[in-house]
Amino acid sequence: MSAHLNPWRQAEAELLAHGLSLPETDLAPPRRDADPFRYLRVAGKGFAWFGGRDEHPDELILTVKLPISAEMVADLPFVRESSGWHKRNNWVTANFGPEDDVLAEMETLKAWMRQSYLAVAPRRLARQVASD
Repeated sequence: MSAHLNPWRQAEAELLAHGLSLPETDLAPPRRDADPFRYLRVAGKGFAWFGGRDEHPDELILTVKLPISAEMVADLPFVRESSGWHKRNNWVTANFGPEDDVLAEMETLKAWMRQSYLAVAPRRLARQVASD
């Protein structure tokens, strides 16, 4: 990683690379000008997105679908409480601010991205990744 990236941008770059290494993924173009969200898709369906409306340079916001562990991770200090559609559909948002050590949680976040990918991907791709 580049030495000039702060820990939150370094983490995002590493997580983007991890997500893009999964089969048939891409980074969706912004839906409109000044869209603060960066979407990872598999076969055209979003499985992870970065950013938020009030995101700061010293913050990482990552939202993923966790059908297996959404309830288990809800009490982690960096997990925002979900509501409405997000909660009903097991989407979880991790929010790391200036006081948080995001780099210490990279393996957890990569595992969450993988779980989200498996939940959203077509079966043939999910089976391929699950067997790796």
